[in-house]
Amino acid sequence: MSSAIAFQKTIILTAIGAPIVSFAMIAALSFFRRPWRETWVGRAAQAGLLVSLAMLLIAALVRVGMGSAPTTISLGGGWITGGVFAFDLLVDGWALSFSLLCVAICGVVATFSIRYLHLEPGFDRYFMLLVAFVTGLLLISFAGSIEVLYAGWEILGLSSALLVAFFHEREAPVTSGLRVFAFYRVGDVAMLAAAVLLHHWAGSDSLVLLFASTGAHETLRPENATVIAVLLIIAASAKSALFPFSSWLPRAMEGPTPSTAVYYGALSIHAGCFLLFRAAPLLDHSTTAKILAIVVGAVTALYAALLARVQTDVKSKLCFASLTQVGIIVVEIAVGLRLLAFLHICGNACYRLLQFLSAPNLLHDLHQLESDLGGRIAHAQPAWVARPGFYLFALERGFLDGMIDRFLVGTVSRVAGFLDRLDRRLCSALPGLGEDLDGD
Repeated sequence: MSSAIAFQKTIILTAIGAPIVSFAMIAALSFFRRPWRETWVGRAAQAGLLVSLAMLLIAALVRVGMGSAPTTISLGGGWITGGVFAFDLLVDGWALSFSLLCVAICGVVATFSIRYLHLEPGFDRYFMLLVAFVTGLLLISFAGSIEVLYAGWEILGLSSALLVAFFHEREAPVTSGLRVFAFYRVGDVAMLAAAVLLHHWAGSDSLVLLFASTGAHETLRPENATVIAVLLIIAASAKSALFPFSSWLPRAMEGPTPSTAVYYGALSIHAGCFLLFRAAPLLDHSTTAKILAIVVGAVTALYAALLARVQTDVKSKLCFASLTQVGIIVVEIAVGLRLLAFLHICGNACYRLLQFLSAPNLLHDLHQLESDLGGRIAHAQPAWVARPGFYLFALERGFLDGMIDRFLVGTVSRVAGFLDRLDRRLCSALPGLGEDLDGD
């Protein structure tokens, strides 16, 4: 059994390391101003994803031979094993299934992107971000300690925001990417707070405490489990665009269509769902957190379904349709339907991927059909959609952007301005500092 665990450790590390090697290979020559040809860049990314997929398939076969008991792989030495940092990987059926789904979908998107982004400036940058995205997903899938989860969470968020701002020669993608990154920061703060509190209250960084059916109940006090669960819900909400963090989702459509498909149609939007799925035993021991998850999921599903009715472009309509299913998935997780929720994640991810990648062809066929018919095809809508109050609410996306700008961004800006004025006044009272500040 020990030899099987050692072998499993090797193949899991190879699966995680293969995208990292692809990233390093593409980045190395790019940093030295000797970018590869597009064919080589695409093959390097595909090779990393193919090796990762093969290793995960082997790990799944080994897993079947070893049985169903979860395996914890502890890595590191020196300062890592000294208690400062725990790099643990948790290998079980759920982790292998989700990682296989992620790598397979990213492999399809990588193949599609080679032709789609042909001769596009930043071709190599796109594939660097894609393999970095895969690395983040693999770390989230196999996270056995809060540090590994946080590292994967950050890599996933950074690569996603940079892909939104991929066309940086235009102002709109850069502004949208910055806004997406700002929303992600809220979730990252909640994740960091959960990590600190878990270490403080449980005395351990192991996520087995959260993922095991009895660990959280036996180790954490009920009120402590509630606080950590609520923080994880906030982190998942920011990453998966759950209400009230939904306003950044249509802005993410500024990125290339392949990245939109894999990020906000198939995988990135489901990362928060997978986190809640893994932490479902913790939700079971906190009625407050469970009710909060049900309310957030239900409101998100209703909100996204209403907004999808009035969207005028296919990518926004698809992203809100995907968000509707994400809200339902969160409700399924909260009420304890774990198997159904996981199957829903896999089905929604694959279906939305197909829709996003085939949307340009469908639009072309629709326009050709309308041209042959000599006019536009009427699309039936329920009568209540045309009501002014509803239509305005849906068209303005629930006025979330305005409320966030006024109450959140405006408040932070006013506080920052007050602190800046206070700092200048205090510095001007000290000899020499006021003149230097005015000169700056």
